[in-house]
Amino acid sequence: MRHIHHETFDQERALYGQRDIQVTDCSFDGPADGESAFKEGANIQALRCFFNLRYPFWHDDGLVIRDSELTPMCRAALWYSHHIEITNTKLHGIKALRECGQVALRDCDILSPEFGWSVHDITMDHCTAESEYFMMRSTNLRFTNVTFRGKYSFQYIEDAIFDNCRFDTKDAFWHAKNVVVRNSVVKGEYLAWYCENVTFEHCTIIGTQPLCYCKGLKLVDCRMEDTDLAFEKSDVQATVLTPVVSIKNPRSGRIVVPSVGEIIRDDPESRGEILCGSDAQ
Repeated sequence: MRHIHHETFDQERALYGQRDIQVTDCSFDGPADGESAFKEGANIQALRCFFNLRYPFWHDDGLVIRDSELTPMCRAALWYSHHIEITNTKLHGIKALRECGQVALRDCDILSPEFGWSVHDITMDHCTAESEYFMMRSTNLRFTNVTFRGKYSFQYIEDAIFDNCRFDTKDAFWHAKNVVVRNSVVKGEYLAWYCENVTFEHCTIIGTQPLCYCKGLKLVDCRMEDTDLAFEKSDVQATVLTPVVSIKNPRSGRIVVPSVGEIIRDDPESRGEILCGSDAQ
């Protein structure tokens, strides 16, 4: 493996097409303002590096980034790349991950609108993220101990498991399919509309009008706070451990809940069963 230490690169395609290369304590910045530093490379390691220029990692295969910083100027940093490991790194440029596969992130700080579009096979562990349209249209996600804040997250995702996460987000999980969320807190408006085969296990769900127009929806021993107009036109099986403000027109299934402030039935197609209090025993 070729080793490069303590250098600065600012020219266009500075390390284009490189294979088997380790770059340590280097800076990608400068007046030439060049793009695409590592484009079309393979087996690349970037350790303790600073990236302040656009599009550094496109069409790469085999990429390790550790203890590094990608600034807001480092936009669209990783596209069309595969077999990626990112550890203890700041990802602060817009559109930081797109059309990539076999990605593992750990102990990263993500501040990136439109992060993670159309990514396949991604794990994320002990990361924090702030974004809009986070992970849209991605598949096979495995997130553990992730804290997220933003809007329109996880839309159109498929085949995902989330465990011990905290999400503060509106319009999350719209049109999601085959998703399990466990031991997590999900706060935000209009949660998981139009989703299919989504399960929440031992979760806390907070916010108005959650879980509407769903198919194959399941809640297993969940808590619901400040949730009104829940489950409208949904096919749902739910056991809820806390009172719900209101439930509106569940299409089918059964909802077991200690109490409901208001049950709204103004749709003749609403046939979902709601069991409250002693009836729920």
